[in-house]
Order: sequence, then structure tokens, then C-alpha cells
Amino acid sequence: MDFFFCLPIIFGCPTKVKPEGNQEARICPRCHNAAMFSARSRTWFELCFVPLIPMNSKHVWMCGICQLQVNMQPGWEPQIAQPGYQHPQLQAQYGPPQNVGYQPSYIQPYK
Repeated sequence: MDFFFCLPIIFGCPTKVKPEGNQEARICPRCHNAAMFSARSRTWFELCFVPLIPMNSKHVWMCGICQLQVNMQPGWEPQIAQPGYQHPQLQAQYGPPQNVGYQPSYIQPYK
């Protein structure tokens, strides 16, 4: 009686991103959040979920919110977020009050 053993071999080439360098908050050009950081993107050959051989490596700017990755280019980097930076859409929503006092919309005036 012969036995046939079938062992699955799982392999792949995932990309892993690790932050590096100055981690100062920068403004993402896509989503306008202060979540861009410099990172190193590296593609590995994996066998059974164990990274064995580094295949490709590059330095990128990455947004932690919208996952935008832009290769680092000489002469360009995202704008540095100033202290107290607020998303442009939130400035209108949470900006200075337009009306003075509390004015709930559900109260009807007396007739």
C-alpha cells in the first residue's frame, strides 16, 4: 500500500513598508490629512510566510490614511504640517462660530 503525501507550498512576493528618517507630519496631496511620512518599501520573496530574499527596495512618501505611495524624488517633498493644522473641509465645519449664542433649530417660535 503506497501513500501519497501532498504538501501545499505557499509562496508570494508581498511588499512591506517601514517608516524611516524624519517622521515629521506632512500633508498628503490626495486626502489633505497630516499623515504623510517617509518610509522604505521593500518587496520580498516569501516561502510559507517566511521572507527569504529581498527583491526590490525603494524610498517612498506614504500616507497612513489613504495609503498613497509616492517615490521620493529630488526637489519634491510633501508640505510640512504646521502646529494646529486642520483638514480644509473641517475648517468650515469646526471654524469660528458664525452666529452668536445657542440657536437650536428644533424650537419653533411662539405664535
